[in-house]
Amino acid sequence: MEILYKSTRGGGAPVTASQAILKGLADDGGLFVPEQIPVFDREPEAFAGLTYAQTAYEVMKLYLTDYTQEELKACIARAYDDKFDSDLIAPMAEADGAFYLELFHGPTIAFKDMALSILPHLMTTAAKKNHISNEIVILTATSGDTGKAALAGFAGVEGTRIIVFYPKNGVSPIQERQMVTQRGDNTFVVGIRGNFDDAQTGVKWIFSDNELKARLDKQGFQFSSANSINIGRLVPQIVYYVYAYASLLKEGRIKSGEAINVVVPTGNFGNILAAYYAREMGLPIHRLICASNENKVLFDFFQSGTYDRNRQFVLTSSPSMDILISSNLERLIYRIAGEDGEKNRLLMESLAAEGSYTIDEAMKRKLEIFYGGYASGRETKERIREVYDKAGYVLDTHTAVASAVYEKYRRETKDDTATLIVSTASPFKFTKSVIEAVNPSCQDTDDFVLANALSELSGLAVPGAVKELQNIPVVHDHVCETGEMADMVCGFLGI
Repeated sequence: MEILYKSTRGGGAPVTASQAILKGLADDGGLFVPEQIPVFDREPEAFAGLTYAQTAYEVMKLYLTDYTQEELKACIARAYDDKFDSDLIAPMAEADGAFYLELFHGPTIAFKDMALSILPHLMTTAAKKNHISNEIVILTATSGDTGKAALAGFAGVEGTRIIVFYPKNGVSPIQERQMVTQRGDNTFVVGIRGNFDDAQTGVKWIFSDNELKARLDKQGFQFSSANSINIGRLVPQIVYYVYAYASLLKEGRIKSGEAINVVVPTGNFGNILAAYYAREMGLPIHRLICASNENKVLFDFFQSGTYDRNRQFVLTSSPSMDILISSNLERLIYRIAGEDGEKNRLLMESLAAEGSYTIDEAMKRKLEIFYGGYASGRETKERIREVYDKAGYVLDTHTAVASAVYEKYRRETKDDTATLIVSTASPFKFTKSVIEAVNPSCQDTDDFVLANALSELSGLAVPGAVKELQNIPVVHDHVCETGEMADMVCGFLGI
């Protein structure tokens, strides 16, 4: 069955999967969604004997229907190879009553590697399939992890250039150093004076600038995105939920057909949306627990039905979640609005103009499978210490937010359903915050010294992705105002 993709705002004709991946964003500003969410063509237990790559093929073939079997398998093989430091790709650990799905074993030690290792291959294959002669310019905003994962994925990929914008003072030192040391003639990194929402809004504005797009086309360029607004990012994320469920079955942790809870630390809503799609496909998921930090715009939305970004932006110890405009939530809003593009468009216009919107009661009832929670900085720190003391397991700050929210959920609901917590980053990416939690007597401020201290405490080796940063020179030192972002793009492209 062919799956076509349409805009969440109702405009334009449906496109194929490869066309949606190439475009990134629909022409009317909406996000591409499948005309129908496919269902599994096998029972979940049938995945239990498959490798990660095999699982990826069985899931992704249901969405990317204009890719041939040969094309899709080739993309998967190039993505999930020895660049990951675990043969399992996404191993699982058990600690303090929950299962932690470790998605940080890729080259940039964060979960974004899971999708951004394959997106460049999906995109270049799509360009060939659609006879695209233009050079593809990947335009990306990052709250910390997407930027480096996208840079690592696209660096040196023929026929592409990648431009990453990040909040200059809104990411961890390790995150920033990972980006500004990125080599590759086709890479360009710019710090903006603002927060992630400013960067994301600026990128969306550039995408919507038809005059700029026409100038690019004349010069042989066209835009696409590596952000989770691109459906080519979302589909690969569905895979690891299926793989995790199958792993729990294989290990005898759950019985066939038994539902699990899934806890996801999220700011932009893409990671938990992938779990929602997996559930809609037939994966037995009981509750989807959405974990926020002190920028708790999603928590408030699930509590009240009102999404309101009009609030103070807080810089936290979990910077990849420091977001007030959760772009991927639009895909869920469209779904619970009965796939009414006009209704969704009006809500998104209200968000753009007024900074808020409110869904109706019928839509709210469709959110009952979600539970929203949040953890403060103090609670996050305490949870890192607690899990370390109880189980000797070290959480990064984002995973600790999820773990703390799950503890609140468990106390509140008494729900003893087997629970999967998505571990989104290595603790070595946020060494200062983690060390402060597990060994407050350590007063050093150098991230590389702290990484060694964390290694001694935990017994874990310092990841190569951190070690290699110590002596690599900075090659990107560009900083701009948000209003200068388009000029930076044009300057890099020489137009």
